[in-house]
Amino acid sequence: MNCLELDDLDPSRLALLIERAVEYKRDPTRVPRPLEGRGVALLFEKPSARTRSSSEMAVVTLGGHPIYVRGEEVGLDTRETVEDVARTFACYCSVIMARTFAHGTVERIASAVDVPVVNLLSDVAHPTQALADLLTLHEQWGSVDGRRLAYVGDGNNMVASLAFASALSGMELVVASPPGYELADTVVEAARNLGGVVELTTEPADAVDGADAIYTDVWTSMGQESEREARRAAFARYQVDAALVKAARPDAVVLHCLPAHRGEEIAAEVIDGPHSIVWQQAGNRMDALQALLVDLLGEG
Repeated sequence: MNCLELDDLDPSRLALLIERAVEYKRDPTRVPRPLEGRGVALLFEKPSARTRSSSEMAVVTLGGHPIYVRGEEVGLDTRETVEDVARTFACYCSVIMARTFAHGTVERIASAVDVPVVNLLSDVAHPTQALADLLTLHEQWGSVDGRRLAYVGDGNNMVASLAFASALSGMELVVASPPGYELADTVVEAARNLGGVVELTTEPADAVDGADAIYTDVWTSMGQESEREARRAAFARYQVDAALVKAARPDAVVLHCLPAHRGEEIAAEVIDGPHSIVWQQAGNRMDALQALLVDLLGEG
């Protein structure tokens, strides 16, 4: 059983993961140790702060040993194939977790082995972050069902996973992006087919109207550096600033998956202000991963 995108889960299983994550966070003595004496491979093609730290600590708290490997160390598809690297890891490790450039890479890993595979980020999905986001909003409200989440920015891998998270949890999602940077139609259709309410707009003010939460991400992701100036121009109207937050519900919260560029996609007064729950969100990465790994190992 794998988690390459959140639609690998169903609503009841997702709800159970959130319940377990809440339980583990509230009382760390309840965290089981299904990885006692076992290894977990952490394959990273991209650098990371939160994903690496939270993944390693989740494995450690579950009793396991994290083995961090950079992509260039194993030479994916240069020194040896992705499949052979995956098969090698599976000889020693009970789980493979991968942060890759291409989603096809993590799919190839999953197709080559029988151990659980977790997508820690690819160019089309970031399911573990979205799981932590749901945990954060659940802590805020008690239930996300019927709540309205506004995402302002690039229609990237992050909002794709949020679309599935919203569809599976009963939350409405409205996405504001400039023309040419919208959430992919295939993702919108798939989320709607799961029963999700997903709206698209080009107007940030329309997106945040009535929103319970506002979410944003960087305008230029890793691998898009050559597009930086064009993206800054295209997204100039899409900064989450105090005026935009004021246009949402009075008690709206603000999220950002980090790293943040203050003065670009989010104003410093917002991310460091009273509406921000960004650091709670970052901290929840570990608790969400604990619950996911326990589930994938069949130990829940």
